[in-house]
Formats: sequence, structure tokens, C-alpha cells
Amino acid sequence: MASVTKENIGNLHDKLTVKLSKEDYLPAFEKAIKDYSKKANIPGFRKGMVPAGMIKKMYGASIYSDEVVKTVEKELQDYLVKERPEMFAQPLPMASDLRKLDMNKPEEYDFPFEIGLKPAISLDALSTAKPVFYKVKVTPEMVNEEIEKLVTKNGDLKDAETVSSPENVLNVLFEESDSEGNVAEGVISKDNSILLKYFSEDYQQKLQDKKVDDSIVLQLKDAFPDKEREWILSDLGLDKEDNSAIDKYFKMSITKIGLVEKKELNEEFFNLVFPGKEIKTEEDFRKNIEEEIQKQWDAAGHNQLQDQLYHTLIEAPVEFPETFLKRWLEVGGEKLKSKEQVEEEYPKFVDQLKWTLISDKIIKDNKLEVSPEELRNSMKEEISRYFGQMNLGEDTAWLDSYVDRMMKDEKQLDASYRRIITEKLFNWLESQVTPEEKEISSEEFLKMQEHHHHH
Repeated sequence: MASVTKENIGNLHDKLTVKLSKEDYLPAFEKAIKDYSKKANIPGFRKGMVPAGMIKKMYGASIYSDEVVKTVEKELQDYLVKERPEMFAQPLPMASDLRKLDMNKPEEYDFPFEIGLKPAISLDALSTAKPVFYKVKVTPEMVNEEIEKLVTKNGDLKDAETVSSPENVLNVLFEESDSEGNVAEGVISKDNSILLKYFSEDYQQKLQDKKVDDSIVLQLKDAFPDKEREWILSDLGLDKEDNSAIDKYFKMSITKIGLVEKKELNEEFFNLVFPGKEIKTEEDFRKNIEEEIQKQWDAAGHNQLQDQLYHTLIEAPVEFPETFLKRWLEVGGEKLKSKEQVEEEYPKFVDQLKWTLISDKIIKDNKLEVSPEELRNSMKEEISRYFGQMNLGEDTAWLDSYVDRMMKDEKQLDASYRRIITEKLFNWLESQVTPEEKEISSEEFLKMQEHHHHH
């Protein structure tokens, strides 16, 4: 009779041994040989009349080992279904010598496997956590800046004769050149559109009073402040990590000068920014802008708080079956990995594993789920947001059929499901703590974000 025995060989690491006696696999082997001789096509014999002895000679060894392995797999599966160990992935076969399988000497066989067990996950760290909700209060400067952006973005672009204001939009052609401005054949050449105020102060001065077709020779390191330089580099197809890129000379010719005629702060403009809100006064308009900005900062504050809770849980110590998991990383994928690769990948891999276990526990213990209705609404919102810039009109039947199509797409469904369930999971986490609220400036908040980038 076949049996499976279990023995502990390390932390959360067990060995399962499948023992077979010859009665467990011999009948299946004999039957397979018979079946084979009925089906085999061998020259010189009528179909179905090939002697079993001949089949055994020709194919016996491989049929024999197939039947033994099949029996082992079935016994192992039956054991796992019955015992249901909380384990990672699949059992890994340990070294066993298949060469000793000999159909002429059937005997008892042992096949060892190893399994890694999942650790118990505790959320106790939450009860001692001291999270902080960082509240950025909207300042009048932020409101002014946003209004300035909106009146410019929605303004009308008029042609101008000369460069005269920081708000001038310059259409320019960059051509790589030497320091004299001589352009060679086949060098980088690219059109761009840049506001004068994005140049360094020095260059804003140099460009004053320039007209269409005027050109200047510049190096990116002098012509632009850091942030603007980055997107100019990428626009020119240069690598921002390459230090020599900013030393290149470019001849920059002005092809067009525009000036944005900003929108006036009147009812028509208020309704353009907030359709359907019937805003009449500048004061109400400012109040609405302030609320919108506050919403964005509060959302960022919640993300930051959730990030703290994520770290509280992911940094709490959990034991893992390290030996098993490293071996699984090494041999369990499509390609074998070297010991060095495994050592390098292991820390990140364990963090992901840990977060998966924590998430699974929270979702299971609190019966968090996503209904088809929620999936549908989430997709609908996403599409509306995507098309939100355009006026969707009254007829939204097309929207429903678009959502129907998305609901059939496994990848879309999976992505939406993950997004919603993650949101629910973090909302649940937030509901378990009472954070201290701390007021902080937007600069401090952004600095804090820079130090911290994850999930």
C-alpha cells in the first residue's frame, strides 16, 4: 500500500516521502503494455497482434517509469487534498535517482519532496503604530497660482512681433552645432514650443526683443534651470544621465512668437472651469478652487498615511522558510537561476510575499470583496474620466456598450479588481488607527515624498 510520511527538516520546511510498493504500480504497468500492444503499428505485424513481450522490450522501460511517476503524483495530490497544508507553491522533488527504476526488478520505491509552509501572519503591529496624517493647508498663493495657470491655459494665443514678456510662447528649432552656430549634416534637429519664462534668467534677457528668424547659440547647461533642462533633454532624445549632453551646442532659431491673451475672471470663465456650478463671483470661484486643491492635498495625505501603515506591517518580523524559498526561486521558474541571482532577488521577493500574505489575511478575515456592480461602475468612471475633457453629450448608450466590452477583457477586469480591492484594503487599514493630524507646508510634504517612493 502506498503511503506518504511527513518529517520536519527546518523552519517551516517539511519533507514528504511517497512510498510505493510494487502492487501500487505493477497492475497499471501491465495494463499499459497490453493497451499499447493493441494500438501499436509495427512493420511485419497486423495491428493489435504485436506480442506483449516485444512491446515490453521496445518501450517497456519508458512506460514503466511513466507509470511509477504517475502513481507518485497521484498519491502526493491525494495527500495534499486530504491534509491541506498551508504551503507556498508546489512541492519540489528532492534528489531521487530515476535510473534505479528497472522493470525487470520491480520493488519498493521512495520519492522525497520538500514543501515550504506559510508563516502565521499577525497584524498586532497596527495596535502600537503611531501614524501621522500630514495636512497641507491651502494658501492664497496656491489659489493664485492655480488661477494663473487656468487663465493662461484657457487663453487665446495671438501672434507677436517681438519677444517682450515672460509669458511669450516661442516656437523654436534646435539644431546641434559648434560653438559658432555652424550646423553640420545629419545632426539632431527638433522643433519645440517653450514659454520664455522657462529659460534661465540670463537667457530671458538675451532673448528680449528678438524677432522671428533670429537665432542664438546656446548650451543646455546655461540656457535652462534643472527641471526644464530635463524635459528639453528628453525631448531632444538625449540621456539626462549622460553628463556630456548638457555641454552640447545648439543653434536655436525662433520660428514663431506668440503671446497668450489670458482669460478674464468673469462668469463665462467660471462656468468653463466649473460647468454646472453657476458661480457668479470671483470670491465663490476662489472658494471652489481652494476646495479642489484641498481635496488633492488630502488625497496625497491619505496616500502618505497608507504608506506608513504599509511599512508598519511590512517591517514587522515574520519567519519564512528561507531554504525552501531560495531553492524554489532557483529551480521553480521557467529558467534555472544562479545562486547569486537568487541572493540578489530574495529580499524583494520576500517583501512581496509578505505583503501578499498580509493582504490575503485582511481580505479573508474581513470578507472584503468586489461585486460585479462595483467593477462596472469603476470602469464607467475610468472611461468618463478619460473622455472627460470632451463633452459626452446626453446619449450615453455607447458608454454602456464600451463597458460591456471591457467587462469581457480578463486583463481589464483583473486590473480593476486589484485596484478596488487594494483601495478597500487600505481603507480598512485606515479605519483601524487614529492618526495624529499634523499641519505641514506643501514644500515639506513634497520633500518627504521624495524620500519615500513605493507601492
